[in-house]
Amino acid sequence: MVIRTSMKPLLLAARNWGTRPRTGTEPEMQKWMAGIDTLKPVKALGLGLLLAGVNPKNLMLAAAAGAGLATLGLSTGTAVGSLIVFVVVASLTIAGPVVYYLLGGESAKAKPDEMKNWLALHNNAVMAVLFLVFGAKLIADSLPPLT
Repeated sequence: MVIRTSMKPLLLAARNWGTRPRTGTEPEMQKWMAGIDTLKPVKALGLGLLLAGVNPKNLMLAAAAGAGLATLGLSTGTAVGSLIVFVVVASLTIAGPVVYYLLGGESAKAKPDEMKNWLALHNNAVMAVLFLVFGAKLIADSLPPLT
């Protein structure tokens, strides 16, 4: 049962790899993703909070951080300080590019479009690698109880 569950990410990796756009073809942007460029700031903030808040990866990381803090038996002040450090570190992947965009001049203004185009082209390959890593991790975690 554990091995069968561990194989699902590997199957998703194979499917994503097989459905990636071929060289020379234009990838089809999902409708909701294509509309992001036209969002007003308030709607963009709402969408960002929604995507970050309901993302299973983010929820699991936050739950793991909370469980880890709970098992340490820290005082309330130390636990709150640790939580603040966790939130700051977790926010760096968003805050860093935003600060670069705001302070980096004209070359920084073109970077988001370049990155968006690259990610649109290679989205399936990136997801395939991500699923492959998840599958390998799940299989590796399930092997010790079997031996």
